[in-house]
Amino acid sequence: MSSFFADLSPIVQALVATLFTWGLTALGAASVFLVRGFNQKVLDAMLGFAGGVMIAASFWSLLAPAIELAQQQGMISWVPALVGFLLGAATIRGVDMVLPHIHFPAERMDEAEGVRTTWERSILLVLAITLHNIPEGLAVGVAFGAASLGLEASSLGAAIALAIGIGLQNFPEGIAVAMPLRREKISRAKSFFYGQLSAVVEPVAGVIGAAAVLFARPLLPYALSFAAGAMIFVVAEEVIPEAQHEGNTDLATTGVILGFAVMMTMDVALG
Repeated sequence: MSSFFADLSPIVQALVATLFTWGLTALGAASVFLVRGFNQKVLDAMLGFAGGVMIAASFWSLLAPAIELAQQQGMISWVPALVGFLLGAATIRGVDMVLPHIHFPAERMDEAEGVRTTWERSILLVLAITLHNIPEGLAVGVAFGAASLGLEASSLGAAIALAIGIGLQNFPEGIAVAMPLRREKISRAKSFFYGQLSAVVEPVAGVIGAAAVLFARPLLPYALSFAAGAMIFVVAEEVIPEAQHEGNTDLATTGVILGFAVMMTMDVALG
């Protein structure tokens, strides 16, 4: 796989990788065609796993390289990581306050966030998941852009590991969108369409992230940590609370631990 990616431009690498992550979201959403429902305990464990992957990726694939790159560029090592991390979280929070959207579980479906709108609830749900997929696509794009610069802190293997990790955690996200929509009496086809649509933004964000790194190399430590801050905000604000809402705390927490361990192992082994 590494040799295949090595022959592509960084922007194409990012596009291929994020099409893969989108594909796994679509695969998860396709579960509406195969089963009538999905066991809530299993889903909560999978969502916890997704959160663990994102937490590990934020450090091993983004923050740690950002700190190392800052040192190599003669900066104060922790400044770009801190500034970028806080900016990433603040940016997602700002968009979260403005973009109309709603979250599951069901009792929160009428509590729309962002500016007032008359849009349908299904559209508002997809917007919520779409918002949370932007940092994931951005992270993958930035990682491939950084790997193309030949810097010691960032490798192609680590970028591929990050794409695989994001893809793995996208699978339960596809289920988490499509299945509740199906329970809302929305057709299987439309539930699948909305489920996969939530991740279409990832290839766009991935290409933008890779291009930004290539054209603004000095900003790379900030870009890496920005993606990390955005992802951690999503985990803390949405993924883990949703995984634990039904009371399956131990299962969700176990999922977080396993997800972190898998992503950490892949990043170290492939990086």
